[in-house]
Amino acid sequence: MPYDANDPLSATFRADVSRVIAAFLEQRRAEVREIGEEITPLVDAAELLVSGGKRFRPGFCWWGFAAASGQPVDSLPVLAAAASFDLLHASALAHDDVMDASDTRRGKPAAHVAFAANHRRQGWRGDSDSYGRAGAILLGDLLLMWSVAMVETSSLDRLAAARPLLDAVRTEVTCGQFLDIRAQSERADPERAVDLSRRVTEYKSARYTVTRPLQAGAVLGGASAEVVAALGAYGSPLGRAFQLRDDLLGVYGDEALTGKPAGDDLREGKQTLLVGLARQRSADAARSRLEALVGDPALDAAGVDEARGIIDASGAVALVEAEIQQGYETAVGALDSVQLHDDGETALLALANLAVRRVY
Repeated sequence: MPYDANDPLSATFRADVSRVIAAFLEQRRAEVREIGEEITPLVDAAELLVSGGKRFRPGFCWWGFAAASGQPVDSLPVLAAAASFDLLHASALAHDDVMDASDTRRGKPAAHVAFAANHRRQGWRGDSDSYGRAGAILLGDLLLMWSVAMVETSSLDRLAAARPLLDAVRTEVTCGQFLDIRAQSERADPERAVDLSRRVTEYKSARYTVTRPLQAGAVLGGASAEVVAALGAYGSPLGRAFQLRDDLLGVYGDEALTGKPAGDDLREGKQTLLVGLARQRSADAARSRLEALVGDPALDAAGVDEARGIIDASGAVALVEAEIQQGYETAVGALDSVQLHDDGETALLALANLAVRRVY
């Protein structure tokens, strides 16, 4: 039975993606058991990291296929290809949490924190935190390799045509991540900081969240070059708007909904467009104070409030909200340039709204 295009990330769709991932990981568990039971914690951590979530990336892949040729009759191969993007996402999360020294992920201990806690409980040799970070890096590596294996198991007819996009997204997200740590480390002037943050938004987030899953799904569905290009014109501005909403939630979001402590992005020193614009538009004293607050791991609630106050006074929030709206409008407008299957077009319009209006 086809999914409801008006509810493109429905509970039914998300449950089916979860079942496909669970079945794939259970097969991997059986394979690595031959190496030794010591590997079990890695698979357990992988299962925890890919459980739940909004399933945006599989959704864009599935509805990209539907936009090209309608929803598939044989859903399992396309679901496997779509779900592989959430393994790639989980890989990035495991690595991201190590690099950002994030203690939580979706309201639970981050992978490196959980590995370190187990090391302490067991009373093993060496430094527990180092063990935890090493374990999480290897978890991310494993999930990256498994994301490749999962899409290959789909055995779809047009898989060879989609491989350049699948290869590109892994390069883009890795390079985008390096740009991110460079942005957090550089003592860049406000103009360069804004430029860096825009490129981080494009390559670390927009490409692998929206553009490439969508285009890969479309190619798997037999889309023409014209359709693939139009979906790129939709995906890039929408993916940026998606990340900009994330950036706002990282500073102003409700912890009960986001699963991360309020203001965590400020403590981690994330040089987002929001922060970059605030630096650019603040007077010298306010800019210097904001630079001192952002990246302070000991930032308390009062410090978070102070940083928010500087950002608010700069007008950066309104500018980011305007960019989100502009990205949404540009994305939706791009769909008018080509003929898409009705179900796919309906779903992509709904996904655009979900991407920018969300509160977690």
